[in-house]
Amino acid sequence: MHRVIRKAFLCILLTVCVLALSGCGGERMMMGTGGTAGTYYAFGGVLAQYMKNYTGYSVTAVSTAASKANIQSIGDGDYQMGFTQSDVMTYAWEGSKSFETDGPCRDFRVMGALYAETVQLITMKKDIQSVSDLKGRSVSIGAPGSGVYFNAMDVLEGAGLTVDDIKPQYQSFDDSKEALKDGQIDAAFIVAGAPTSAITELATTNGVFLIPIEGELRDKIMGICPYYAPLQIPADTYPGQTEPVETITIKATMVVDADLDEEVVYQLTAAIYDHADEIALENAKGAELTVENATSGIAVPFHAGAARYFAEHGVQVETAD
Repeated sequence: MHRVIRKAFLCILLTVCVLALSGCGGERMMMGTGGTAGTYYAFGGVLAQYMKNYTGYSVTAVSTAASKANIQSIGDGDYQMGFTQSDVMTYAWEGSKSFETDGPCRDFRVMGALYAETVQLITMKKDIQSVSDLKGRSVSIGAPGSGVYFNAMDVLEGAGLTVDDIKPQYQSFDDSKEALKDGQIDAAFIVAGAPTSAITELATTNGVFLIPIEGELRDKIMGICPYYAPLQIPADTYPGQTEPVETITIKATMVVDADLDEEVVYQLTAAIYDHADEIALENAKGAELTVENATSGIAVPFHAGAARYFAEHGVQVETAD
């Protein structure tokens, strides 16, 4: 009941702002991102500024525990929008994997996919050259129940390993970077748009190797989990990386509170995708902000406001209404 009242009040305020934006000074909205060393946080700050500049709403990007936490915080009424991995939002909608215990969460809708999130497996150990080499090693696999955790589980399963075959460490990107530098762990899963600042810093100061996820292993993972797609990390993405590296990817996606006013979400969507070229000058991920990328490979319903924007640009998407 508290959530319903709280969200209803917010919707009234936002609707008033749509009707008389110049007079209300803009409504404050909160955007959940991720850890400060990841792409979500850096890119979220840029997107929040464009939303503010082109809608008048004061959008604040805040550091969070990322995908699952952002979806739950939208459900709790704390945030109005947030980043999430496309696989995690599917778990939420279906009540599977990281949402199996809590059950389905459908208080959100998709605004649009943003960019490819690359599964990056990194190490400083020259004797670790494949996923199979992780057996018996200390490996950071993300926070328990996080998107990174389930990506790591998918990759390990594809290689015939389980969490019991490694020494799991449940660390953030930044903590993984420091643990690798200090020799406390042997490898780490980092799932974020490449280049990722934590990996760039590590590659610059200490040197790092990217472990490929390719061939039969990749085919097996994609056969079990169809929300993955193949992706090549180009040579020179990171300092010292002279060859391209094959891996898999899912999509970073912006989701919004299902109860947000249609006009509000329409304006927020336009603020991003109408200004992709400008955003790309501030963050390389802006180059992936196309209508095609925003709407393809999404299994969860879009918000009606976003659907209206994409329909105006020639693409029909599914909504829940």
